[in-house]
Amino acid sequence: MASTTPRKQWLMIAAVVAIGLAVAGLILSGSPGQSGASAHADPEHHGDASAEAHEEADEHADKEHHEAVEPTKGEHGGKLFTEGDYALEVTIFEEGVEPQFQLYTYLDGKLLNPADSTVQVTLSRLGQPAQIINFSKENDYLRGDAVVVEPHSFQVSISAKHSGKSYSFGYEQVEARVTMTDAQLEQGGVTLATVGPAKIASTLQVLGEVRYNGDRTVQVTPQLAGRVDSVGVSAGDTVRKGQVLAKISSQALAELRGELLAAQQRSALARTTYAREKQLWEEKISAEQDFLQAQVAMQEAAIAVQRVQQQIASLGGAPAKGRNLTEFEIRAPIDGVITSKNISVGEVLKEDSAVFTVSDLSTVWVDSTIAAKDLGVIAEGQKVVVSFSGFATKAEGTISYVSALVGAQTRSATARIVLTNPDRVWRPGLPVTVEVVTEENDVPVAVAVEAIQTVRDWQVVFGRFDNQLEARPLELGKSDGRFVEVISGLKVGDRYALKNSFLIKAELGKAGASHDH
Repeated sequence: MASTTPRKQWLMIAAVVAIGLAVAGLILSGSPGQSGASAHADPEHHGDASAEAHEEADEHADKEHHEAVEPTKGEHGGKLFTEGDYALEVTIFEEGVEPQFQLYTYLDGKLLNPADSTVQVTLSRLGQPAQIINFSKENDYLRGDAVVVEPHSFQVSISAKHSGKSYSFGYEQVEARVTMTDAQLEQGGVTLATVGPAKIASTLQVLGEVRYNGDRTVQVTPQLAGRVDSVGVSAGDTVRKGQVLAKISSQALAELRGELLAAQQRSALARTTYAREKQLWEEKISAEQDFLQAQVAMQEAAIAVQRVQQQIASLGGAPAKGRNLTEFEIRAPIDGVITSKNISVGEVLKEDSAVFTVSDLSTVWVDSTIAAKDLGVIAEGQKVVVSFSGFATKAEGTISYVSALVGAQTRSATARIVLTNPDRVWRPGLPVTVEVVTEENDVPVAVAVEAIQTVRDWQVVFGRFDNQLEARPLELGKSDGRFVEVISGLKVGDRYALKNSFLIKAELGKAGASHDH
């Protein structure tokens, strides 16, 4: 009994081992075996072409994935582009110099000798031809051979070669740009204009003062002493030539009118005597001498009447009306406005009293003070523009007179402009600014001054490109207040925002456009 027990144990162990070997055989001959066969069959059916197609598909997918990824930031703060083990960092450097591209190249994350790479950058801007920038080694980077003008808003295409391999990168950078449709511009009252040539006038700006036209201003005096009976006008009234301004009683005029009446009576008597003597002489009744004496007496009486009439007329009087020999009418000598009145009813006037000033304000003088240093560019006949800060009206005129003398105290001369003033806008005493056109020049490229806006530290206009408006910094030249010469920044034919362009500047501020490098 004792010997049989160990034998049974060994039989049981052997059975377990046999079962384990059988299970292992089944596992080895199952699906794993089939998988290996399939893997062997695939190259047989598809061959090497299939493997190459898979590799090309994988490369295409990797390339698409690479282009979709935004560039990361490089160690120099620029945009870092990577393809395989090659990398290119793009920066725009502008500290102390004009903006320029600086490129850093890497291999396996380590800085390369910049001379080992050939790089070309193409910038595409709105409304401008493409700009190609080539690079040369400088220190540990590649420096571009052209200035990157503001704004830094463009599409960038980069072509690089290193160790016989070509690489392409690209990105877009937008700055100082907004999108607005034509309907939005119309709603905001924004109008467009086209860049083109203009005539720019060089001007000298001086101060002046509006004065009465001395050739059309008269001080009215009665020329006869007398008492004021009535006054028919006030200061500011418009009067016509010959209109009665006032009436006075003048004893001197009464004496003249009395003398005129006596002279007229004597003249009438002399004519009657002459007619009778002529008839008697013709009838041979009286002597010819009596006839001749009567003729001389008639002529002398007529002369006496004419003399007194002329005296009264020279004083502005008229023949007596009725029995009132003292009444004298002061009349307006010209059409104009009563600009001064110094007469009251009951006042006793002297013959030389200045009782009224009448001025024809349809034209006025503008007297300007010209410094001695500016007299060389001032001449009669030059065009001027007169303006006043209190209202928008401007007037054009010409210099009619430049004084021949320079003031001993002021060291200046006077230039006079005659302005038409049909609406009486230019009032005597008004201080004005006078712009004298000293020279006119034709410039090939110009924009309206009102279109100029300030963005950052730029003087800009907003160029119109399809539905986009972009700030274009300008280098400006001569200006006459209406147009300004454009030295650089725009070309003839470009469209730009004219009226209400400040609304575009406001939209740009809302967009929060930044200066991206």
